[in-house]
Amino acid sequence: MSRYTPLPVTRTRRALALLPLLGAVTLAAACTTTEDPPGSAPATTAPATASASAPPTEPPSPSAGTPVTIPTSAFVELPAELRKSPRRTTPVAEALPKLCGNEFGTGGRQVTASAAMTVTYQKAGEPSSNVPQGMIHQTIFTFDGDGASGYLGRLRTAVQACPSYDQAGIRVTVKSQALPGVGDEALLLTRTWPETSLNGERTGDTASSQIAVARVDSAVTVLDDQGWEGTSGNPAILDRVVRDGVRTIDAWQR
Repeated sequence: MSRYTPLPVTRTRRALALLPLLGAVTLAAACTTTEDPPGSAPATTAPATASASAPPTEPPSPSAGTPVTIPTSAFVELPAELRKSPRRTTPVAEALPKLCGNEFGTGGRQVTASAAMTVTYQKAGEPSSNVPQGMIHQTIFTFDGDGASGYLGRLRTAVQACPSYDQAGIRVTVKSQALPGVGDEALLLTRTWPETSLNGERTGDTASSQIAVARVDSAVTVLDDQGWEGTSGNPAILDRVVRDGVRTIDAWQR
């Protein structure tokens, strides 16, 4: 005979009714997040790892799309006694000199900016009623990488291949030489041709004008001196302008 004594029906029903409640309490305890005790270090999660396809962020170079602006303050300004008229903006294509071809327009894809201005000059002490003595076109290029030195190298080669050229039926000879003590490197070109009168008749003399090209770090400036109405330029003024121009560009770059 078994010693097992069955529970009364009433107690059995109560025990079965408590089972769902006990399961709910157990589930709630398992889902509850406990707080850190006072003074303990907070829990940290591992930092996310950057994707290998995303390179580190660096400041973009000018060639990567950052706009480069050449301000007016980067251009040389003549002293008042030599200034016939204020400097004015000039299209680069019109400011650059041309010899046998496009020797001065060979900047290539490394050019990040270019701009040009023209200033008209006079002899010091002359009355304002006199005609100007000449004008100087100044062009400034900025380059990426070693583009500035590459430009000077190509220009030297192109000038050596152009000892003379024809301009409006007149033979113009070209002589180039280094210009020491100006910028990081500089070149001086002298153009010489038979002088003519305002009527186009030859006077028997020669006329000349000069072009100075100087590199200042990653910038190059081209200064083209043109005498008024085909007359000779002023070498002394150009020499002063190119040296002042180099100092002006150097100050702008700092």
